[in-house]
Amino acid sequence: MDSENRQAATAADPLPVTAAPRCRGLRNKGMFIDSPPDPTIPNPHDGFFWCRHTLTCLGPDRQVVDERSCGPERACYEAI
Repeated sequence: MDSENRQAATAADPLPVTAAPRCRGLRNKGMFIDSPPDPTIPNPHDGFFWCRHTLTCLGPDRQVVDERSCGPERACYEAI
């Protein structure tokens, strides 16, 4: 991938990095990749998340799980 395409892919990144609290039960496939980050490969941020308690895209409270909505305001939230 040339630098122009890499910049375009990075600019289209739909999920910004956030410092919001995360739930201990939130999972995504990026957590299971055992390799150092490669700055030449853009992060796909595919947005696929699941809950470790339900093993689905819904948490124990039957609400959708993702990095934006799994915070302290939910009854099932577990602090890291």
